[in-house]
Amino acid sequence: MNPQLPHHYREILLGLGENPEREGLLDTPKRAAKAMQYLCHGYQQSLEEIVNGALFASDNDEMVIVKDIELYSLCEHHLLPFIGKAHVAYIPTGKVLGLSKVARIVDMYARRLQIQENLTKQIADAIQSVTSAAGVAVVIEAKHMCMMMRGVEKQNSVMSSSVMLGAFRESCNTRHEFLQLIRSK
Repeated sequence: MNPQLPHHYREILLGLGENPEREGLLDTPKRAAKAMQYLCHGYQQSLEEIVNGALFASDNDEMVIVKDIELYSLCEHHLLPFIGKAHVAYIPTGKVLGLSKVARIVDMYARRLQIQENLTKQIADAIQSVTSAAGVAVVIEAKHMCMMMRGVEKQNSVMSSSVMLGAFRESCNTRHEFLQLIRSK
């Protein structure tokens, strides 16, 4: 752990008017620093490490979808969580990606400070880069604590973002099939 992080959290507690020496807060700076490092561990990962050669030859050229991948991220504007799910699809061109790798790619990018719009694009670009797919589609639906706990305080708001690459952008039918499939339960 970066030794400066607990010190900075202690300073934040002081800045809020709290007493970091009171019993309930004695170890809070260390715990908060450890939690933040965990929540942002995507910075210590790379796409190559995540994929780790898990690309397999396949003559399948039909859509592959992994839906309802839960994600937890932190908004770069307020350092507050946004929580939701990602739906990822691609159309293989000779290679398929190990199933768990799709979820791991979502996690790697989600565990960095950012905005949902960029997260959606990063996931799509990564899947495209790794698979050389004929098309990639990513939809993320998330609730943002920066909108729920502060500011406008809208408890039921959900943000949706999408990125469509290749066949998903070029073909209305392909895009429609994907959107229908992620909506079905």
